[in-house]
Amino acid sequence: MTTANDAPRPDVSDMHAVHQALRDSLGSAPNLVHGVSASDTERVELITNLYDNVLDFLHVHHEGEEQLIFPLLRDRCPDQVELMNLMAAQHADVVDLVQRSAGALSAWAGGETAAQADAASALGQLAQRLEEHLGEEELQVLPLCAEHLSMEEWGALPGHAMASFSGDKIWLILGLIRQRMTPSQRDQMLAHMPPPAVEMWSTMGEQAYKNLMAAVGAPLA
Repeated sequence: MTTANDAPRPDVSDMHAVHQALRDSLGSAPNLVHGVSASDTERVELITNLYDNVLDFLHVHHEGEEQLIFPLLRDRCPDQVELMNLMAAQHADVVDLVQRSAGALSAWAGGETAAQADAASALGQLAQRLEEHLGEEELQVLPLCAEHLSMEEWGALPGHAMASFSGDKIWLILGLIRQRMTPSQRDQMLAHMPPPAVEMWSTMGEQAYKNLMAAVGAPLA
């Protein structure tokens, strides 16, 4: 007889690709933002829209963890309450930096040229804070997820992110993550995506992602 403890556990290694996509894109932000000429309004729109989408994904990613993952770990790992409190505190720090970054990007996109430096600074600080948080999450939280969550519980995260994402380029997020996955992980990703999302990616999303990266003109790494 199979018990709850014997049930298959999730492969949480896919989260490393998600985290690396965030690390790389935000880590590239200061140079990309500083590199835009004040008179190049088309590129200002390109870069601000790029990071609007990245910030929205970061928001829904953390929201999914807070709603779907952290409560389960608190319940099943009572000896890890300090760790879960630390994760919550780090998420709160990230929220503040996301709001600062989003505000600066909005002001810059609206024509406030002085906000360009503010956007670069805020995004750079966000990248640094996120690096610390993601590293601790990978080291301490992901092993708990692999041990204490079911495959279905872990698998709810991507669906939540896609359903909650309010940016205008979900294919950008898919592309950034897929670029950092192994071929096997990419296949698994497509296998678990709803058919409309698979069709979107295969018919236009993948090429749109490639075109955007070419327009950005620098690797997000």
